[in-house]
Amino acid sequence: MEPICLFLCGDVMTGRGIDQILPHPVDPALYEPYVRDACEYVQFAETVNGRIPRPVDFNYIWGDALGELNRAGANARIVNLETAITCATEPCLKGINYRMSPQNIGCITAAGIDCCCLANNHILDWTDRGLIETLETLDGACVSHTGAGHNIREAAAPALLDLAGQGRILIFAVGSTTSGIPADWAAAEDRPGIHLVEDLSENTASRLARAMTSSRKPGDVIVVSIHWGGNWGYEIPDEHINFAHRLIDEGVDLVHGHSSHHVKALEVYQERLILYGCGDFLTDYEGITGYEKFRGDLALMYFARLEPGVGRLVGLRMVPLQSKRFQLHCVSATEARWLMDLLNDLGADFKTRALLQEDHSFLLDW
Repeated sequence: MEPICLFLCGDVMTGRGIDQILPHPVDPALYEPYVRDACEYVQFAETVNGRIPRPVDFNYIWGDALGELNRAGANARIVNLETAITCATEPCLKGINYRMSPQNIGCITAAGIDCCCLANNHILDWTDRGLIETLETLDGACVSHTGAGHNIREAAAPALLDLAGQGRILIFAVGSTTSGIPADWAAAEDRPGIHLVEDLSENTASRLARAMTSSRKPGDVIVVSIHWGGNWGYEIPDEHINFAHRLIDEGVDLVHGHSSHHVKALEVYQERLILYGCGDFLTDYEGITGYEKFRGDLALMYFARLEPGVGRLVGLRMVPLQSKRFQLHCVSATEARWLMDLLNDLGADFKTRALLQEDHSFLLDW
């Protein structure tokens, strides 16, 4: 049987400036300390890389990623959606608030996204109303979601993707307060919210894994998507490593980590893939200064090939892209080599290497 192919990436943040260039933007009013209008983020980007056309079609922001997605033939496309899809006008007063108009949902369906993971620190930026409208909009567009819901039962439930003869993918999403998620965003029996873990201890990992594997049927592959850690820095805390290892020891097949604004190390443990930090994928950060050394403008597409019904990693292809004018572009040879060198430096402790290919993509060696 042919391996199954999963597309995974980091944070998809289609609110704020990106929403403003799409066909149906919401009111650009913001409640940030320094920026009060989302259109300013468009202006920041234009100052660096030139004019962005407005409005753009829904394909625009994906740019060259769409061709890669079509060529890869992924069985499932999984992203961390870090934007509320809502017209709500009451923000959660936390400093930064992302929202995208429900009428712009076409920018998600344009890429054929199968599952949006929602357990992150922006999905309730516009309070419970914004979360519920997000869920309704995704349901209306037939996009699966996991990690948030009307109650804890819904938030903890997996997205189920049937692969037609190759088993099922069960995708669970969880969030950690280490990523900046407010503790009171946790879903409860009678309260909407996200699937929030109280800590990143091995005991918590064991409890989660037992709950997740209890719904497994023969042939299922289990993916856990987790929003954890700070925005900047390459260090992988020991608690992240131990947490991911325990999940896999107890039956999880792939750990999809995110939160950092740049890519981090990855590992193959017990023949299972751990992505400790996938970096940003779609954002409006272009033109914002202060962290240039991390090259947050460089994104990675992860195409993981797994043994059907087993979950063992067969191969991993990574495609680097660069964001310019709120659109993803193929990278130059220089940028590909820079990112390869970074991945190899970060992967040394985990015994993983990125092998540069002629098309500037990478194959993982472990």
